[in-house]
Amino acid sequence: MTVRFLIAAALAASLAGCGAEQSATEPAPEEKASPMTNTDPFEQDRAVAPPAVEKRPVEITQHNETRVDDYGWLRVDNWQEVLRDPSALAEDVRNVLEAENAYYGAMTDDLEGLRKALFAEMRARVKENEASPPMLHGPWKYWYEYREGGEYRIYKRAPREGGEERILFDGDAESAGSTFFSIGGFSQSPDHRFAAYAVDRLGSEYYTIKVRDIESGADLGDVIENADSDGAIWAAGSNAFYYVERDDNQRPRRVKRHVLGSDPKSDAVVYEEPSDDFFLGVSKSQSGDYIFITSSNQITSEVRFLRADAQTPVATVIAPRAEGVEYYAEHHGDDFLIYTNADGAVNFKLMKAPVNAPAKDSWQAFLDHRADVHLTSFIPYKDFYVRLERSDALPRIVVSDYEGEEHTIAFDEAAYSIGLVAGFEFDTSTLRFTYESPATPEETFDYDMASRDRVLVKRQELPSGHDKDRYVVERFKAAAPDGAGVPVTVLRLKSTKLDGGAPVLLYGYGSYGVTIPASFSSNILPLVDRGVIYVVAHPRGGAALGRQWYLDGKLDKKMNTFTDFNAVADDLIRRGYTVERRIVIYGGSAGGLLVGAAVNLRPELYAGVMAAVPFVDVINTISDGDLPLTPPEWEEWGNPITSAEEYGWIRAYSPYENIQNTQYPPIMATGGLTDYRVTYWEMAKWVARLRDDARGGPFLLRMNMGAGHGGSAARFERLDERAHLYAFALKSLGMADATPEAQDAP
Repeated sequence: MTVRFLIAAALAASLAGCGAEQSATEPAPEEKASPMTNTDPFEQDRAVAPPAVEKRPVEITQHNETRVDDYGWLRVDNWQEVLRDPSALAEDVRNVLEAENAYYGAMTDDLEGLRKALFAEMRARVKENEASPPMLHGPWKYWYEYREGGEYRIYKRAPREGGEERILFDGDAESAGSTFFSIGGFSQSPDHRFAAYAVDRLGSEYYTIKVRDIESGADLGDVIENADSDGAIWAAGSNAFYYVERDDNQRPRRVKRHVLGSDPKSDAVVYEEPSDDFFLGVSKSQSGDYIFITSSNQITSEVRFLRADAQTPVATVIAPRAEGVEYYAEHHGDDFLIYTNADGAVNFKLMKAPVNAPAKDSWQAFLDHRADVHLTSFIPYKDFYVRLERSDALPRIVVSDYEGEEHTIAFDEAAYSIGLVAGFEFDTSTLRFTYESPATPEETFDYDMASRDRVLVKRQELPSGHDKDRYVVERFKAAAPDGAGVPVTVLRLKSTKLDGGAPVLLYGYGSYGVTIPASFSSNILPLVDRGVIYVVAHPRGGAALGRQWYLDGKLDKKMNTFTDFNAVADDLIRRGYTVERRIVIYGGSAGGLLVGAAVNLRPELYAGVMAAVPFVDVINTISDGDLPLTPPEWEEWGNPITSAEEYGWIRAYSPYENIQNTQYPPIMATGGLTDYRVTYWEMAKWVARLRDDARGGPFLLRMNMGAGHGGSAARFERLDERAHLYAFALKSLGMADATPEAQDAP
């Protein structure tokens, strides 16, 4: 499925803290603290003048309305070139971004000590020589690990039954000399002779694929440029692989087949997507027998298949695309198993179809649609298939044989996050899954699907110590303006007083059907340990309550996402957790749109806003069909180019267009110069316009001049970036001098 903000959503999910269903009662009036005196934590900094960004007004007329964009000139015409070569950025634009960084530094230089403390606390919770549990594959086991002080993964393998370890890829060594470095797909060939890896050295997500001979450790001459992050999908014979090539507009356009030793310029195009509205992906079935090529946008998909051992590959379509119908394929025996919303299956169902006649009129029911259960994914193995489902915002794992006998894997806590790890093998009775909760670090289990025995393989270790009994996890639903119940999850110290004035960090995302899981994040604990209550809202636009919850927060119903989020803030106040202007809100990418729109609607609610790579220039971006991700996005937001009605939907909430002339809280935005998902000019324009149209602030921009959408890909540099955000949050709450509550030594 095409998701503009996939990286930011994944990072957001790693932050989220959710938890057990527990009602939070409203304190009696005498128990509520009186509202705090409003003070200005940035008062001493206001003598610093913000950058004076030049206005170059441009009139834009759409559907009989004329808008004036004073800062549209920050979008350079050669943005494609800048993605590949940041030095190509026009000097006047670079000067603006560097001035913004200087202003941010001047306004927050008093936070340097706090940032160092937050960084140290987060790093102390990281096991520096962390290693993943090995995954079995034929005669070998594969895993990755980090070295002490290392920033990047080291991929290794050893004989299945034990023996000498071999380094396949050393991320720390490979990153030498690169300002930015990100490792994409890493995969071993079926015969275990080669390893293919994809790396990005700019942050623009143009990946380069290379192939390494495992025995010699030398790279072959095969170098594939402009590839997708997934890298190589190996053919059965280990002499070729498939990959997705991105075009000059960063769109995944072609699936190609590369034969080892051949010139990449001669790689055969297996399928080229003709429509800008659809993006491509390529994958291999769990059985290893088939290659799948999937074209998709937000509401429609189409799958082609070919044998993984085909020497002259020809991709055959399973069922032609039909608007509004999504389907994705897997393989078992003589059948394809098809995950689909066809025929009104809003929460998805499973069908099967013969491999030799897979057209839609051959599809047969395999697992029926259920109105109260959202089927989110499944994995077929030889004798069992496993599915991940969600009901009333909580996930579960169901294991079934192919005759219909099934059982659910039980968990002790009432709220948690679980993940399926498919592994490399098909003929196995072992399922690997992960389990965590907001207070419980991640645990990895191997589960025997036949005997139902469960073995703990690994438990996340926090060197600084962690006592989950110090924390309370709560769940409840907040009433939206139309009466809908918005799920809310809370993580706090037991010792934090609920006296009506506690500080709150409220996080949200709310787009593309992304569900923020009830997961563990050690990075949020420095704030929680300082008495900040961490809250995750699950507004419509996400899928916490099923696929319909997503559909009720997109297109003409998108405003529900923003009013749901503000309703959660109101509910926290009503329940006696906090008061107005004691809440900092935080969102990234589409979540940046969420907090940008929410603060425009209710600026008086909040003490501060953190918008990471925020999608805030919505009406201009979604009206620009030349941008990489715009055409597929019309199914998510509407098409303001062709439809006056859909223009009106977006115009009503686009943060850049709806800033109020009233008092706003401090706002911090971040961006990445080589970000093709949310381009640098969106947040630069927004911050400049906030200074024009709103009062209060300050309005700050921190632009990473050497990274893209996800910021740094180095693990400790990421912690430093997080420390900047959290220090801003604490300062906005008047807590820059707060220290964490001590815990017992480990």
